[in-house]
Amino acid sequence: MELPLNIDFTGKVVVVTGAGGILCGTMAKAFAQAGAKVAALDLNLESVKKLAEEVKAEGFCCEGYQANVLELEELKKVHEQVLSDLGPCDILVNGAGGNSPKATTDNEYHHERKEGQKTFFDLEPSGVDFVFKLNFQGTLLPTQVFAKEMAERKSGCILNVSSMNAYIPLTKIPAYSAAKAAVSNFTQWLATHFAATGIRCNAIAPGFLVSNQNRALLFQPDGTPTPRSNKILSGTPMGRFVESEELLGSVFFLCDEKASGAITGVILPIDAGFSAYSGV
Repeated sequence: MELPLNIDFTGKVVVVTGAGGILCGTMAKAFAQAGAKVAALDLNLESVKKLAEEVKAEGFCCEGYQANVLELEELKKVHEQVLSDLGPCDILVNGAGGNSPKATTDNEYHHERKEGQKTFFDLEPSGVDFVFKLNFQGTLLPTQVFAKEMAERKSGCILNVSSMNAYIPLTKIPAYSAAKAAVSNFTQWLATHFAATGIRCNAIAPGFLVSNQNRALLFQPDGTPTPRSNKILSGTPMGRFVESEELLGSVFFLCDEKASGAITGVILPIDAGFSAYSGV
């Protein structure tokens, strides 16, 4: 792919969680292409192994590891493997996250509910709990494991993946919106907590991208936009979805010490203008 910035990450070890997905898989490829040694982590081992093979075939360095970001002991074992294979982590990208149908309502507004729909009152506690754990603890636990050596070396960078939902909660997905708000808050907490150690911590807040997770919500089987998709685009000044490659410039900028050495605790929207538009 064509990289957006000419930043050299040669010699850096970059750990990317959620690398089996489109967004973080693209980030992993980009870091490798920029010279980094990349550890691609995901619950789906097949997806990150395939990713690693593709990156290696292009002449770059990437290893795939199966990791459940909600299992501390498993993350510790993966950490040891990464240390042995690639070395200590310099940059951690916490990209693992997601939503659950059990934490999603069918109706946008309660007064518009219809018979048989899942309403706010039908949300399952187990689904809400899973979404909070996946997004918040799935950011906290990898940071506990991989940032410890950063603190000891007094250098490093943590990049979390928040969402526009953290600023403006979307209808239907209360747990996911609240969980991403927690990620943004935690990013600022980490930035303050580690400020004197040389570790910087920032986050990106992507707007609406098309991924395997949300494709069915945005497009009909025939490829035409759904009503929800039309509402999103009408509220986005640029009138389009964000492409995964369009995150890379911000990711590289925030992870490069020379470019953003004094930037920490920032949550950067990448949303085609969604957060700037009042709807009028």
